[in-house]
Amino acid sequence: MTTFQIHTPESAPERSRASLASIEKRLGFVPNLYGTFADSPAVLDGYLGLADAFGKSAFDATERQVILLTVSFENGCDYCMAAHSTVAGMEGVSAEVIEAVRDGMPVGDARLDALARFTRSLVQERGWASPDELHAFLSAGFTKAQAMEVVLGIGLKTISNYVNHLGATPVDDAFQAQSWSRPAAV
Repeated sequence: MTTFQIHTPESAPERSRASLASIEKRLGFVPNLYGTFADSPAVLDGYLGLADAFGKSAFDATERQVILLTVSFENGCDYCMAAHSTVAGMEGVSAEVIEAVRDGMPVGDARLDALARFTRSLVQERGWASPDELHAFLSAGFTKAQAMEVVLGIGLKTISNYVNHLGATPVDDAFQAQSWSRPAAV
């Protein structure tokens, strides 16, 4: 199996060093995902830019994490499920919501369930939402702009999910408590 190098700010290509140093300063460590991204400064910069844009979307922290966890669930990404489960908890997302999404189950909140269903449908159908699915999303109180922002979240998470699949990125110690593997029944 081919492995990908997990860079530090010192070992990364020159164009990735400042970004990794900034991440290390902000988080206290460089998550393995970013260290893997660093091999391609374009991917690292692109991902960080998309993450910044998604953070400015009309979704609140819980809604953003529901989108990111749902995409990671659908793509079967153990790294991102562990990382976002940890981050979601730090951002105040309830343990019940996190566990429901991790299990591929309804969240128990009509609005969040509509968001998760719409996100899941877009991932599974490669962006082809049926008129009924879009209507259900909009009827839950979301906007057409937010429908496009779900696509932004899907793009963001798909990049990290796929890179993690390619590189078999090991889950960082900081995220181990939220380790995950896709349920067999799904």
